[in-house]
Amino acid sequence: MNTKLHAICDSRGRPLSLLVTAGQVSDYIGARALVSSLPNVDWLLGDRGYDAD
Repeated sequence: MNTKLHAICDSRGRPLSLLVTAGQVSDYIGARALVSSLPNVDWLLGDRGYDAD
């Protein structure tokens, strides 16, 4: 069993919102759950570890 940590961080890497999901849960589910807590910003940087066509 494993888990994933989804995070929204500021420009200094400090966490603003965190979400822990089961490891087999899609990253899109974690992103969808956190998108409403995004602050009003000029730039957004996203990352994923693999291609998910």
